[in-house]
Amino acid sequence: MSPGVRRAGAGQGAAAAVQLLVTLSFLPSVVEAQVTGVLDDCLCDIDSIDNFNTFKIFPKIKKLQERDYFRYYKVNLKRPCPFWAEDGHCSIKDCHVEPCPESKIPVGIKAGNSNKYSKVANNTKELEDCEQASKLGAINSTLSNQSKEAFIDWARYDDSQDHFCELDDERSPAAQYVDLLLNPERYTGYKGSSAWRVWNSIYEENCFKPRSVYRPLNPLAPSRGEDDGESFYTWLEGLCLEKRVFYKLISGLHASINLHLCANYLLDETWGKPSWGPNMKEFKRRFDPVETKGEGPRRLKNLYFLYLIELRALSKVAPYFERSVVDLYTGNVQEDADTKTLLLNIFQDTKSFPMHFDEKSMFAGDKKGAKSLKEEFRLHFKNISRIMDCVGCDKCRLWGKLQTQGLGTALKILFSEKEIQKLPENSPSKGFQLTRQEIVALLNAFGRLSTSIRELQNFKVLLQHSR
Repeated sequence: MSPGVRRAGAGQGAAAAVQLLVTLSFLPSVVEAQVTGVLDDCLCDIDSIDNFNTFKIFPKIKKLQERDYFRYYKVNLKRPCPFWAEDGHCSIKDCHVEPCPESKIPVGIKAGNSNKYSKVANNTKELEDCEQASKLGAINSTLSNQSKEAFIDWARYDDSQDHFCELDDERSPAAQYVDLLLNPERYTGYKGSSAWRVWNSIYEENCFKPRSVYRPLNPLAPSRGEDDGESFYTWLEGLCLEKRVFYKLISGLHASINLHLCANYLLDETWGKPSWGPNMKEFKRRFDPVETKGEGPRRLKNLYFLYLIELRALSKVAPYFERSVVDLYTGNVQEDADTKTLLLNIFQDTKSFPMHFDEKSMFAGDKKGAKSLKEEFRLHFKNISRIMDCVGCDKCRLWGKLQTQGLGTALKILFSEKEIQKLPENSPSKGFQLTRQEIVALLNAFGRLSTSIRELQNFKVLLQHSR
């Protein structure tokens, strides 16, 4: 139950509070009944995360995502799927991504010589789409000339390193800037065999799982009677910590994406204007303990675990951004200063969280074995980032690529602690660098997780009022 709901119940007196508890005790709500307590593989409880996110993180991260530095993301949505034939076309109208017009891109963000724009391109209204030009799910990539000029200077701040993700070539003619605020993550109607194939490939081939072990709710799994996935979790608990963590991260990301789709569902369309909002039926279908045979609560707990991992990464990378040599450059001096102040404020909050995940418990065995496992971990995750190029819906592909890159950047940070500690105050470091794209992905990915947990609180309230 959210703090706001608890305070309201207390304020109406003991009798009202008792009545509320009695009412809640009969709810088959996944949130109230089963998503609670201490998370596995760490010492943090869910209520603490809820309170911390609601009162400290969510309001600030939401503001940060609206800043120019963090709202423009460069992505190549035309890279071919490296694993199977994929026509790359949206099957429904809501999945199309519309690129930013050049006029909207801040001067400081634009790339250099490899990103030139013509007058014709600036004035052309005919943008490529999946099925037709005016799809609701299209990515709106319109950018002003002023914005595009701003991108030119930003390139000088970018350096690369050992990555956990397959990065897009920003110099590719197919790479384009997208305004994330104009292309929110929401339900597009993308589902069926194409979507299932992507997630099945991620889980079945990249989560250290033998083919003889079947995931719960896998339609290809043979009938297991009353098993309900218990054999899978028995196998999972028998894995080393690193491999369990890997699975939980992927499951948490999947749960977060599903929550966004449930919270921003196409409810109605009148006079050509869509109406988006929370869909209770869809939420229950994906997370209710009865409808998912207990799998829904586990998925949501993995969402909280993923939140902890990325929260830890932000607290660890704070020294990188606290240096005077690091700017969040867009070309607007005052806004850039305000953006950095807000970001540093968020970092202070992340460092104040008392129950961080202890990443030092990972890869702590003998040096040779730990190094080999870490590299296997990295390559598995890098492969998952490549699978995102197989997503058939452009808007889903955009957010899938951004969130996997954000998580990959978080992992890069957690495994670079020594390099971050050695950073010089007044000069760039060769030991650890983040590109602008990694920074944008990292903070937006964490913003998505923060939003997911906030939306979960909203669904709690809706579940209460629906009874």
